[in-house]
Amino acid sequence: MELVAYLGDGKGTWGQIAGVINHGDWENIILLGNNSAKEFASKKEFEFVEITNPSITELKDEIHNKLKNKVKGTEVGLSIASGDGKEHMALISALLSIPVGIRFAVLTKDGLIFM
Repeated sequence: MELVAYLGDGKGTWGQIAGVINHGDWENIILLGNNSAKEFASKKEFEFVEITNPSITELKDEIHNKLKNKVKGTEVGLSIASGDGKEHMALISALLSIPVGIRFAVLTKDGLIFM
């Protein structure tokens, strides 16, 4: 399964994303975020997709256009532990319009779980 995650401005939430990356067996990892998210580092390889549009409708369209040829499967693991509501809505809407199924991925004290 592929992983898609949004890296928000709050670097404190990046630890959850790193944990999901490191504890999963991902075929492909796609991380999205603005220019400051380029600082994110991981032990595993990932593809970073820079997002620039501020309005929610433009953001959804930008994410859709940038991901439609990158997502290979019919379902992705999705982490929304980082970012804000606007970014989450745009990302979920873009993924569903590709179309691709979503399984929310979260790292808990019991390990990586899908919801």
